[in-house]
Order: sequence, then C-alpha cells, then structure tokens
Amino acid sequence: MRYRTRLTAPAAALLGTAAATTLAPSAHAASGGTSKAASGKEAGAPGPETLGDPVYPSLGNDGYRVAAYHLDLAYDATTRLVDGTATLRVRTTQALTRLSLDALGLDIRSVRVAGRAATYEQVDEKLRITPVRTLSADTWTTVCVEYGADPRRALTHTAWVPTPDGFAVCPQPNSAHTVFPCNDHPVDKADFTFRITVPNSLRGVASGTLVRTESLAGERTAYTYRSRSPIATEIVQITVGDYVVKDRQGPNGLPLRDVVPVARAAALEPALALTPNLVAWLEQRLGAYPFETYGLLPCNTDDPAAFDFTGLETQTLTLYKPNYLLQEERFIGSHMMHELVHSYFGNSVSPGSWADLWLNEGHADFYGLLYRYERGWTDSIGLTTMEARMKNTYARGDQWRHDSGPVAAPNEANLFDSQRYLGGVLVLYALRQFVGEATFNAIERTFLDRYRNASATTENYISVASETAGQDLSGFLRDWLYGTTTPRMPGHPDWTVTPVRTSLVAPQNRTAGHHDNSATL
Repeated sequence: MRYRTRLTAPAAALLGTAAATTLAPSAHAASGGTSKAASGKEAGAPGPETLGDPVYPSLGNDGYRVAAYHLDLAYDATTRLVDGTATLRVRTTQALTRLSLDALGLDIRSVRVAGRAATYEQVDEKLRITPVRTLSADTWTTVCVEYGADPRRALTHTAWVPTPDGFAVCPQPNSAHTVFPCNDHPVDKADFTFRITVPNSLRGVASGTLVRTESLAGERTAYTYRSRSPIATEIVQITVGDYVVKDRQGPNGLPLRDVVPVARAAALEPALALTPNLVAWLEQRLGAYPFETYGLLPCNTDDPAAFDFTGLETQTLTLYKPNYLLQEERFIGSHMMHELVHSYFGNSVSPGSWADLWLNEGHADFYGLLYRYERGWTDSIGLTTMEARMKNTYARGDQWRHDSGPVAAPNEANLFDSQRYLGGVLVLYALRQFVGEATFNAIERTFLDRYRNASATTENYISVASETAGQDLSGFLRDWLYGTTTPRMPGHPDWTVTPVRTSLVAPQNRTAGHHDNSATL
C-alpha cells in the first residue's frame, strides 16, 4: 500500500512529467526509460535528478522509489564524528543505467548495488551511482552507502544540530541528505529502521519505537528503532545525548515518551505533563493519533546559533529548545498544539510538493489558535478570539499577496513566511464560514483518512472538500489560494482589506528553511 500510494495522481501532475511517469512504468517507453533495443535487451537511461518540485526543483530523484531505509550510525564522543551505513530498498520505475541520491557534506566511502560494488561520483548535492549492470524497470534492489559525517561541518545548509553531548537533526525542508544519502522529497515516504551506537554514557534515540538494545564491546550500546508508518525524509529524527527517556500514558492507551536531558528533566516536567491533554483535545477533532507514540525532545542546547526556530515536528518526537518549554502553559500551550497537529497535517499526510506547505502550517496554526482562544489566552497581538484574529489577518490579505504571493504559490525565499501560516489559517476559516462547521470537520477527517501515510496536494484537498460538501468548491478555494486579491469573507461583508503599500517589506521570513510560529500565535 505504501509504495502504491506514495505519489498520488494529482501530485504527479503538479510535479510534472518526471514525477508523473513514476505512476505508469509502461509510459516510460515514450521518454526512453523502458524501450527495448532490437536485440530484445532492455535499454536504459540515467534516472532524472529531480522530481520537478516548484519550490526546490533540484530536490529529489526519479526513476525509482524508496520502500525502506536502514540507517546504521555510530557516534564517537571523542572525535564527535559519525560513521554511517545507509541501506535503501528501492523499486525502479524505469530501466536505469545510473541512479542518483541526494547527498551533501558526506564523505562517501563505498557504494554497493544489489551487493556488488558500484562506481559513484559526487556532483553538487547529488550522489550519482552507476551499477555494474543496467537495472531493469519495475524491479527491487538494494543500494548500500558507507560514509562518514561531521555534524559540525560548515555547509550551505545542514540538518545537523551539534550539542555539547551529541547531536539532534532538523531536516526540514531540504537537508535530510546532509545526514544520510536519500531521495530527499516528501512524496517518497518510506519505512525507517535506525541503529544508533553510542558510548554507554549516552543514549541514542530516533523516530519510531525502540525494538532492540545491544551491549557491545568497548563500553558501547546500540539502540535500534523502527517506524510502524512511513516517514518523509524531512521529518526524520535521530539524536544522541545524555538523555533520560520518560514514559507516560496518553489517551486511549497511547504510549507517550519524552527524551529529556538528564540535568533538566525535573525542570521540564511541567511542560512534558501537558501532552496527554493536548492529544485528547486534538483526537476529539481530528480522530485517533496516527502513530505508535508521541513525545517531546528538548535537545540539550539553547544556543541561538544551533537552530533559529522554536519547534520542529520530527515524526513521533517533536524537537524543542529546552528554555522555551520552561515558560508558563499560556505561553507554550498553543505552540505545543501546533506541533502536535503536524502529526496529522504534514507527517501522516505529507505535502505533495513544497508549494503545498500551507496545508501543514495553516492547519497547525488553525488548531493552535482554536486551542488558545478556548482557554481565554491572549495571543501575540493582544486578541482573544478567532474572529478578531481573522479580521486582523484579513485586513493584511492584499498586502501579503503583493509581498509574498498567494497562499499556495510560494517560492524558496518566502516559503516559511506568514502567508503560509496565518494566510493558510484565513483560507481554512473562510472555508468553514462558507460550508459550516459540521461540513468543514467532515472535510478535515475525510482528507486525513484518504491520504494517511501518503502525500497530498492542494488539488487533493480541493477535491475532497468539494466531494464532502456535495458542491464544487474549486472556484471558491482557488480564489483564496491562488488569487492576487483577497476574496470577500463569507459571513462578514463588513470586513475590509487594507490597501497595498508598495514600500512595505514582505511578511516575516522564517530563515534557514525552518519554522517558528510562536510569534504568529
């Protein structure tokens, strides 16, 4: 099911011909991918080094899909270096003379395809691999890459977050391939197994569930984690540090686990104890939590240079800076809800392309704000109701569209600015106003159920909304998502939009490809 649903037809259409061909291997003959020579032998070609993403066109690779990753990482606390082996199980979608992985800043030592040594070269952010023989279309094989990595290495962008006692990772949106070679795009979700070897004084943790602990020679321990659901590369978490793992019971028997610096465990407990009620509140609205566990990772750094955002929704284990979580509940509760919502919108249902980011961030802010206002907490601009906040946001609509483009049409420079967050909330609020709360709630659950463990696009959401509402909502939603001017707000004919001032700067840009919505909530 996971391979079949990994790229939906609308997603393929959005990403272009290169991605669309992965859905129908027989169509590759037209592009030369699976044509046969006169001798009857299958010809091949190098796999395209792109999936045609409109925001990151160089990200990802075509010609195959990854079903599973096994990452075997060993951390040396003395040198602070990592030795890694990434084993990928892939299925070809065309005959390949060469395939590529995304990789940056990794010291590649060897590559094997189907157990045989393969030649390779690193060009820009691609690892080009040439197997001994052409890989036939629609066949399974393994790709094994041995490499070394330095989490402190200076790169143009990186997922590594060095800490005094180890590291964590922040891959979103385009940096997982600085940690392990991969097909680094959310349409190619895969199962993950992680084996992390560390000195006995440290703990290795990753997304998923702990399935094995091994005591090794040299006072070292290996921890193996496995995901029960596929993970997009951009939300993988791997961390090493002086941690204690704190387990607690969530609603309906959900196991919760927090991974906490030993020295700060007691101080962080008030924030960690909020999670069960957060999960219960959200399950009432969006259905059962979609994964095997949830928890927080306040990694052992508050260094402003480590990462410039508050939280990141790495799957089953949300990353935070510890100091942020030391605040009162009224200051952190809505942000904790924001990150939890990503387990549904962004993790369970991943974006079909990075232009669909509003589906992640708009939904996360929408429910985060609802949670805040239900509790009577004042938001960052002094408002206490959703209606008041949306009226304020509505007034900015044309200015944001002028400065930052439509909600569902970002570029790399403005991908993580306010238009994808509060601009996305405004779209959802308008939809709820138009169809009513009961229908809106049905749309949300239908969308999550249909695309669970897969990727979905804006067009997928529009289609589900129209189907569920029993009326064509495509014109209404496209005006809100792609229009250059802000449409009338249903139910609020008196709301007005402030005229555009061309001298104003664009909305706040969340730098370095990560997000921090604490200012918007």
